[in-house]
Amino acid sequence: MKILLTNDDGYFAAGLRTMYDALAADHQHEIYVVAPEGQRSAVGRSITLFQPIFVTHHSLPDNHIGVSVNGTPTDCVKLAIQGDILPAKPDLIISGINHGPNLGSDVFYSGTVAAAMEGALLGIRSIAVSLANYDYEDYMPSALLIKRLIDTNSPLLQYQSGLLNINVPPCDREEWKGKRVTRLGRSVYDNAFENRKSPYGREYYWITGTLVFEEEQDTDLRAIQEGYVSVTPLHCDLTDYERLKTMGNLL
Repeated sequence: MKILLTNDDGYFAAGLRTMYDALAADHQHEIYVVAPEGQRSAVGRSITLFQPIFVTHHSLPDNHIGVSVNGTPTDCVKLAIQGDILPAKPDLIISGINHGPNLGSDVFYSGTVAAAMEGALLGIRSIAVSLANYDYEDYMPSALLIKRLIDTNSPLLQYQSGLLNINVPPCDREEWKGKRVTRLGRSVYDNAFENRKSPYGREYYWITGTLVFEEEQDTDLRAIQEGYVSVTPLHCDLTDYERLKTMGNLL
């Protein structure tokens, strides 16, 4: 299988490297890595329009291809699929493994999810995968989970009308309670903007926030809280179909 790896934490991020190592270990796949050259978290679906996109090629074992890009995660996928920098179109896109969760409403800001969404928009099966904690840094259980889905040709991977957003609890695999297919929860941040001044007197703000979410049983947030792997199918169509019917009747 031809697999494209990308992320929003950067080409040299530990999560992406672990995912690469897990997939490359048995020499069964042709792997392409096209990822931002540095940290691009929370850039959402942004793309680069008014400046050039520079790329740097990196050597990888077994003739795998590695490219770092001075753009966004969405830029990386667009360039990989439409920019003729790869020898073939990938069969699967994996975005991650992200350092930290991508749950609930956060998916609208996430560069990790945005990269997978771009893949889905371009007609390629896509997965966003995140390790749902900023302090726990053992990415291998998450990587082996995704590898097993690929090796067993899991029906989950046949989802082509959108993407799968997978979040993994921050613990050893033996401690996982299982897997749940979930819907997006509603995560809201109680944000605060701290006002400061630079040494040269220029005013600036530093954003902080506390996460507040609803206690609902069938959400991705609740699944992770209870120690389950959360698998959430997402699609690109944001249309509110219930309201569409109502508005149609009004008009």
